[in-house]
Amino acid sequence: MNLITLSEPHGAVAEAYHSLRTSLEFSSLEKPLRSILLAAVDASTDKTQAVANLAVVMAQAGDRVILVDGDLRQPRHHELFGLSNAQGLSQWLESGGQPPLQTTSVANLRLLTSGPVVGNPVALLSAKRLGERLSELTALTDYVLIDAPPLLSVTDAALWASQVDGVVMLVNSGSTQKAQALRAKSILERVQAHLLGAVLLNAES
Repeated sequence: MNLITLSEPHGAVAEAYHSLRTSLEFSSLEKPLRSILLAAVDASTDKTQAVANLAVVMAQAGDRVILVDGDLRQPRHHELFGLSNAQGLSQWLESGGQPPLQTTSVANLRLLTSGPVVGNPVALLSAKRLGERLSELTALTDYVLIDAPPLLSVTDAALWASQVDGVVMLVNSGSTQKAQALRAKSILERVQAHLLGAVLLNAES
């Protein structure tokens, strides 16, 4: 598993993720944050690594974390953690029942993979259904972290954003343009998402 928070746990990048975790913890003092979407602005952002690294540092700090691969189009978390994707979110959204959570090699961290790719992901992502499933997940853990397709690519992330407790926008240094970030912010505002802030990735140290 190639995650910098595991390979270089005392490095500057890992420390940045710890700082992000602390910021989220303080944000939850005003309003409970149980479910958080990390939303990439555009496809240039390595959102999978960002979400997984945050999940790792939260779990290392003693939080029980469920990481949800909500990207039903290009899922990657099962590969990152070396787990099966035979069952996952796509089936659970449709059929309900017990969520097919898998344990990872990181204590306190469980993964809900995307499940088999479906022909029309948006059809599964109704606000009512997402709200119900998120309630079920938050009852099982301290935090639910969600990865989804980029905000400017498809509507999936906006649907998730409308149902979670908070959204962190991911911006890629050097490639995400200001106009793109503003468009993504307006999408979140239209669905009345609770925008917690933005994180700049791949910035020069």
